[in-house]
Amino acid sequence: MLGPLTLQMNSLEKTGAVVEPALTARERFARAARCQPVDRPPVWLMRQAGRALPEYRKLKEKYTFVQLCQNPELAVEVTLQPVRRFGFDAAILFSDILVIPEAMGQTYHFKETGGVQMDFAVTSKADIEKLSIEHVCEKLNYVEQALKTLRNELGDKTALLGFTGSPWTLATFMMEGASVPKYSRALQLFREDKKTYYALAEKLTEAVTAYLKMQIATGIDALQIFDSHGGHLSSAEFQEASGRWTNQIIANLGGKVPVINFSLGTHGNWPDLIASSANVLGIDWQTSIVEARKIIPSNIAMQGNLSPTLLAEATPEIVAAETKVVLEAMRGRSGHIFNLGHGLTPGAKLENIAALVDTVKSFR
Repeated sequence: MLGPLTLQMNSLEKTGAVVEPALTARERFARAARCQPVDRPPVWLMRQAGRALPEYRKLKEKYTFVQLCQNPELAVEVTLQPVRRFGFDAAILFSDILVIPEAMGQTYHFKETGGVQMDFAVTSKADIEKLSIEHVCEKLNYVEQALKTLRNELGDKTALLGFTGSPWTLATFMMEGASVPKYSRALQLFREDKKTYYALAEKLTEAVTAYLKMQIATGIDALQIFDSHGGHLSSAEFQEASGRWTNQIIANLGGKVPVINFSLGTHGNWPDLIASSANVLGIDWQTSIVEARKIIPSNIAMQGNLSPTLLAEATPEIVAAETKVVLEAMRGRSGHIFNLGHGLTPGAKLENIAALVDTVKSFR
């Protein structure tokens, strides 16, 4: 006896209609990142792993953030938690951008009061010379192991994303030696002694390139470069201090997987960002996605850009409505990956995240 789905397919075939198989989340993400047609935009959220989830907080009662990052089994668990709960189209590795400076010799930890504390600050040319880019990938073997396990766990159903910080953003943390209200030392070095700044940026570019090539070899579907502090630079300084190094990394990767370039607070630098050769540009919440759509070429995908504060402060109904505003603004534009305009905050409400995801999944 034929089921209703079989009868419907037979009917479509008789009328000559093309029967399109349903896309998996992994296929949907891969197609959107390449600006190919999809049934709906794929959805994932920056900082979706951890922070707002009760199952993550339970683990944090036993382990520090760094322990969770450095234990492959725990990193896999935290990465998968939001995918299990909300059904995101992509999982992003639970890790931190500061694993790169740590592998180069600058250890870090998270303070009880919040924020990062590094064992020392990079304050001189001698400090830069002491940083080693040898064996970075060997020291980050725990990331490789976590990604390999995740690829097996997710299979062909869900996309897997790797990531890193940009050389500029990493340099700002490394030179302050901690999370601070105002990041000024890297900017001062760039303005007063470009040769020494370039020595640090070159080392970071080489280390990040090797790290991302290692991630690609594990079978990730895409990667994101976080230039979280790009907005600390003036438009005139951005390309030399940050953009050129990110561009070099993307070129070094040879197009093996799509690259998402998320540069926060730098929407005044669209020409530089477009020239980065990234497949996807992240649009932060401070930017009009309508205006960005007018500027960004149709062969470059766009990611974003709901305000993260809505998930903490609004109701599910408002979140659903605002999510639809973004979706409608991008309607008909191939290459839209739905995301927030920055990372998920710890105060985000679970019902608001669910409303966002449900709205995207039902959008046609």
